[in-house]
Amino acid sequence: MKFAKFGIDRLLAEPTLRAPLKGRRVALLAHPASVTQDLTHSLDALAACGDIRLAAAFGPQHGLRGDKQDNMIESPDFDDPVHGVPVFSLYGDVRRPTDAMMDTFDVVLVDLQDLGCRIYTFVTTLRYVLEAAAEHGKAVWVLDRPNPVGRPVEGLRLRTGWQSFVGAGPLPMRHGLTLGELGLWFIETLGLDLEYRVIEMQAWQPDAAPGFGWPLGERLWINPSPNAPNLWMARAYAGTVMLEGTTLSEGRGTTRPLELFGAPDIDARRVMEEMHALGPQWLGGCRLRDCWFEPTFHKHAGALCNGAQIHSEDPGYDHQAFKPWRLQALAFKAIRRLYPGYPLWRDFSYEYEHGKLAIDVINGGPLLREWVDDAAATPQDLDALASADEQAWLSERQAHLRY
Repeated sequence: MKFAKFGIDRLLAEPTLRAPLKGRRVALLAHPASVTQDLTHSLDALAACGDIRLAAAFGPQHGLRGDKQDNMIESPDFDDPVHGVPVFSLYGDVRRPTDAMMDTFDVVLVDLQDLGCRIYTFVTTLRYVLEAAAEHGKAVWVLDRPNPVGRPVEGLRLRTGWQSFVGAGPLPMRHGLTLGELGLWFIETLGLDLEYRVIEMQAWQPDAAPGFGWPLGERLWINPSPNAPNLWMARAYAGTVMLEGTTLSEGRGTTRPLELFGAPDIDARRVMEEMHALGPQWLGGCRLRDCWFEPTFHKHAGALCNGAQIHSEDPGYDHQAFKPWRLQALAFKAIRRLYPGYPLWRDFSYEYEHGKLAIDVINGGPLLREWVDDAAATPQDLDALASADEQAWLSERQAHLRY
């Protein structure tokens, strides 16, 4: 049996892969999950590699060290106390690397664990780095890692005019690409001209059970961001992330964030019954369990909430049948039907977008919200919209698949 080998491990193990870096100043874009197979952080591993000249490092949202808990909590620049290189924040005073930052290196190695969802901001950071590299004549190498939720595609594509830091381009919510493959797509769609390389994984099998994208039993899961604690969260995330645009708790402040939803003033069993009545075809592949929880921070902190947990971790999980985006949309629809006046949509600035509802920013347009709020709209109506987008994306992404 061949075990999956990630891009960072191949770069360190194969001198021929590193040869083009000789004499060039190298930067690393990384976070806490950027580790080798033996759990050495990539920054330390590269610094110890005698033929790599480490010049700088970058951290995305939540920071290089992953210490920032919530959204819109910025990280400062600092000097790494061990390696003596500057560490620049791409989620601090700036989102795009500045001219001064770009002047510190010749090649940037991108070693980020993604979650396979459009709104995960590492996708947007990759786009911004590619654009800056094209402008400044720098090289970008992606040290590829798995898409932990594999190849399935789901959700509406981002609409024109709705680009944001959680929407880097017309991707569906669940895109089914690795970060290295996404880089290829960005370069083509944006017409960028730069040196770009993907250090590909070996033996990654995105369709293989039981991980279906994540090499379960071969590699440890390390949180790429503070509320991404396990594979089951990653599987649900393309749906549960929409809860960030609502008044419902997504489980932040509990031990199972973004695997559940609820509030103090809903009856979860009634909601689940309504979901089964409305769209049983969208509830396959997983199990829903009504539960009680009390968030220790964030929405409804200190209040007892009734809700539902999405379980995708048992042997009954069906990777192809599981539709997290549709499942969560169905939950919103059920709540709207049971509680017509419920203040579902949260009105606040989301990822620095002002004057737009957060649920629309997250979905890349208003279509999902309008479907939920339209009493006459059926699951078939939303399915027709999403299926057209999904089929178009499946065709478009084909040329960029490396595995």
